[in-house]
Amino acid sequence: MKIIIVAIGKTTTKYISQGIDQYLDRLKHYIPVEIIAIPDVKASRSLSAEQQKEQEGRQILSKLQPGDRLVLLDERGTQPTSRQFAGMIEQMTNQGLRRVVFAIGGPYGFSNEVYTRADSQLSLSRMTLTHEMVRLFFIEQLYRAMTILRGEPYHHD
Repeated sequence: MKIIIVAIGKTTTKYISQGIDQYLDRLKHYIPVEIIAIPDVKASRSLSAEQQKEQEGRQILSKLQPGDRLVLLDERGTQPTSRQFAGMIEQMTNQGLRRVVFAIGGPYGFSNEVYTRADSQLSLSRMTLTHEMVRLFFIEQLYRAMTILRGEPYHHD
């Protein structure tokens, strides 16, 4: 199984980029992970929030392949513990999925079309987080999940 993270916008904060790179380097020993950064919508100031979500949504959906499992990182999603998240990853692996796509939306969230296509929604916190930090925190949780599944001493209950 390969994990794809589709995110709107670039990571421009240096320390966050370094953290992401560190966890991506660690993850390559467990599972293939790819980050696809979708460029911010141009002239977004002249668009309504709904129009911006629709444009971003089309770009997100264009990155999907038939058979992909799409999981949205969304504030309304379920909030699993790290062990529960590891179990979700294990279950998807056991189902023989080729690709699981985790999507991080833009500042206004996702379009209705993306919500309709999504297989599930996952929330990292009830608090609002910057899109860059969501990337770092989520990649760290992926790494944590892999160490939990392997019984390695990274996670402590």
